[in-house]
Amino acid sequence: MEELQDILAGLNQRINAYKIKLQELQKKRDRLDEEIKTIKKYLELAETLYRVEQEKARVAAKQSPAGEGERDKGKVSLDVPDQSQEILFGRTKYLGMSVPQAAMVLLKEAATPMHAKEMYRKLVEGGVRIRGKTPVTSIAISLRRDKHFRKVAPNTFELVEETPVTPGGGT
Repeated sequence: MEELQDILAGLNQRINAYKIKLQELQKKRDRLDEEIKTIKKYLELAETLYRVEQEKARVAAKQSPAGEGERDKGKVSLDVPDQSQEILFGRTKYLGMSVPQAAMVLLKEAATPMHAKEMYRKLVEGGVRIRGKTPVTSIAISLRRDKHFRKVAPNTFELVEETPVTPGGGT
């Protein structure tokens, strides 16, 4: 009977070890999936920018007179909006910023309170990576803890107006 108990204990240890290993591998896979998704977005962005720049070069070549010198070719003025800059800026607008920093920029531009869910969508579009199982809650908690933000409704925040300090500290 004791031998059977030892076998069961050994099998139970193996099961637990396999479960732990499985969880670790699943976390790695999730991180890799996230990285693949990010790389795909950057690849899509680069391909789009390439097509836009190629089209601009084609339009510029059509607009430049045949007798113009090489040095003037780069100075062709296009009425076409610079789509490549718009695409690049839109998708990397908040890249490298913390959630509160990016939210501050976003709320300044919006000039109106925003719900954390809407902020999440815009921040992710702008390049902010928010980890966690509940990113909207993470944003709300982060902004609630920051003195630059005020909660005006459930999960809805606005910027706190900074009162300018007068020199001399008095009236």
